Amino acid sequence: MQYDPIKRSLGKVFNQSPGLRKTFYKLLDLLLLRAWHVNKELRAFFRSNPAGVKVLDAGSGFGQYTYRMAKLNKKNEILAVDVKEEQVADCNNFMEKLGWSNRVKFQVGDLTKFSTEPQFDLVLSVDVMEHILEDVQVFKNFVASMKPGAMLLISTPSDQGGSDVHGDSDESFIEEHVRDGYNIHEIEEKLKSSGFSKVEARYSYGAPGKISWRLSMKYPILMLGVSKLFFVILPFYYLIAYPISFVLNWLDVNGNHKTGTGLIVKAWK
Repeated sequence: MQYDPIKRSLGKVFNQSPGLRKTFYKLLDLLLLRAWHVNKELRAFFRSNPAGVKVLDAGSGFGQYTYRMAKLNKKNEILAVDVKEEQVADCNNFMEKLGWSNRVKFQVGDLTKFSTEPQFDLVLSVDVMEHILEDVQVFKNFVASMKPGAMLLISTPSDQGGSDVHGDSDESFIEEHVRDGYNIHEIEEKLKSSGFSKVEARYSYGAPGKISWRLSMKYPILMLGVSKLFFVILPFYYLIAYPISFVLNWLDVNGNHKTGTGLIVKAWK
């Protein structure tokens, strides 16, 4: 399934006003299990850095994590980079309306070519690396752009059923993915070979998360892929499905998983 057309449709609906966009971000935080995991890590990082930091949101998409990081600490300075010009323009417009454009900027950029002088305390990359074939080059660019001691935080599918691939005959649920998922040792080695001194990786989307993902994401996306009329049905669907997903998400975020379809990876320069 192609995910980008659905994302564009969602963007048009929620981009009509700042209030709608904030509501959209809140819904993403509630529905997406990866957002639960990532936001937990971000809260911990910013508690340790109350004076504010400089952040690179590498592959910012709708901009929900940039928004959250800017909101968590008003002293943070954030550069958000994405290849999609329309999304970058929408996000910059949103930040201008919030009055945050002096400390938050969105920029069109290709992560395989994007590199700066060492300036970032944190680099965030959420569900991006599975879309990029030249991943080692991107990791090297991250290292070059980070201050000594800075942290990289990655969320990406694993090879334990990530992208809903469970066997050689299965195809990725999202057609835009160039890899079905990372082996946990593979991504650790790639990061170390790229110049990171320390890497920690753990599984997400364990047994509870797998069920939650199907209820909160896979089935709704499949419905929207059939017809946009399902936008009308979705609120009623989530009235039934979300309470179950909420409990499953909490169990996933607060559990330790021997395996899982997702990975949360932290690496330090």
